[in-house]
Amino acid sequence: MCAPTPNTTRWFAAGNERTIVEAGALEGEESVSGRPVRIVGRFGPLPVVLAGTFMITLDFFIVNVAIPSIQADLHASSSAVEWVVAGYGLTFAIFLITAGRLGDRFGRRRMFALGLFLFSVASAACGAAPDSQTLIAARVGQGIAAAMISPQVLSIIGVVYQGQSRLRALSIWGTTMGFAAAGGQLIGGLVTQADVGGLGWRWCFLINLPVGGLALYLTPRLVPESRAEQPRPPDLAGMLLITVALTAVVLPLIEGRQQGWPTWTWLSLAASPFASAAFIFHQRWLTRRGGDPLLDLALFGERAFSAGLLIQLTFWSGMASFFLVLAIYLQEGRGLNAMEAGSVFTILAVAYLVAALRAPRLVFRYGRRLVAAAALVVAIGHGVLLAGLSVVGTDGAIAALVPGLLLIGTGMGLAIAPLAGTVLANLQPERAGAASGLLSTMQQVGNALGVAVIGVIFFGAAPHGLAYAMKLSLLALALLLLVVATLTRLLPGLRKQTG
Repeated sequence: MCAPTPNTTRWFAAGNERTIVEAGALEGEESVSGRPVRIVGRFGPLPVVLAGTFMITLDFFIVNVAIPSIQADLHASSSAVEWVVAGYGLTFAIFLITAGRLGDRFGRRRMFALGLFLFSVASAACGAAPDSQTLIAARVGQGIAAAMISPQVLSIIGVVYQGQSRLRALSIWGTTMGFAAAGGQLIGGLVTQADVGGLGWRWCFLINLPVGGLALYLTPRLVPESRAEQPRPPDLAGMLLITVALTAVVLPLIEGRQQGWPTWTWLSLAASPFASAAFIFHQRWLTRRGGDPLLDLALFGERAFSAGLLIQLTFWSGMASFFLVLAIYLQEGRGLNAMEAGSVFTILAVAYLVAALRAPRLVFRYGRRLVAAAALVVAIGHGVLLAGLSVVGTDGAIAALVPGLLLIGTGMGLAIAPLAGTVLANLQPERAGAASGLLSTMQQVGNALGVAVIGVIFFGAAPHGLAYAMKLSLLALALLLLVVATLTRLLPGLRKQTG
């Protein structure tokens, strides 16, 4: 360990791109790509940046058990409820890659800190929302701020850690993200039911203020600054086109059912492929001109990476939507309060945590086979939960749901970190940053699309009973996970890492 040197500047080469790291007065020094980068203690900036990851992931899922309370308090429609969840994921996905570019240009730590600040402000706006429209707008603001945070986390990890250290850091990142998703329901149930100050569900958002404030305080003290020497400009036209393409799908899926599928919904769905094609054409045109497109199309030349993106999209489509419909079934179908529903999710969260702690070791041994097995375990869990629902309906013993929840939590714990690690570990270093951004984007697109598609199934079947709606949703989710398991055959095995 070396003595700290205040305000030092370090450079290292990441493939063909050079990155500047401004360390500040930090403890210790480790080698990154052959050049020294200062880190704090054993874990460096990891705890601080993972606090940001935990917060932005938690906020996607913490609202699930609060949905009935939000719906009753704000007199929100079912489509408004879906927008509270999907609007966050959609804006997160749309702005994520552009925010990564801004981090390269202006400094990743600076952009991370700005994202923390804006996320805290948007969270306060969510907590004070007087109606569903204001809540949705504030959730969109949260999504934009989350997009500013997320790519900086992966970039900072990529700057500080290399080889197996990077893979371990990514595994911890995936574990943190998954546990926030699995445990969000319990936290949401506790704060909603506690009803401190009569604020109820509003604490699901206000809880972010102390967490965000502490992380914001620690960021300049523990996180080294880094930026690209020759940052790429943001592709604003590409961002506009992808926004149109994604909105053209999500908007009619969420609004169409409630409005009786008017003509505009079908026109919007029909226009989506053309908007997507225009986006791809623009990306190719910009690449031929020597510009910097939103997407690095060269990545898609690797079949394994393309398959990894598709797997990420499909897997997260099933995860986000499952949590939403299960929360509604437990509360509106079975009459549980928010804390009781959150306690049911604890069964899943505990299984997730146990499996996630084992996943980093298992992925070194089994690679893509672990991801395939995990997807099958989740699919079987949906099947077992479906069988349990067939027995108990909406008034039988909750114990019948436990086996399915345990399997689902175990499969999720075994899948999330290994999936990201398996895809990223097989890429050249110069492409790792762009690939990380695309993986995160696919996760958020999957969240939004999953809520929209499974929402059509669930809310469309709800008039026939919530148990019936839940069973149809579980069937669709099980088929989705079987697709994930099949697609893993396209992934490569892990290359041996050093470092």
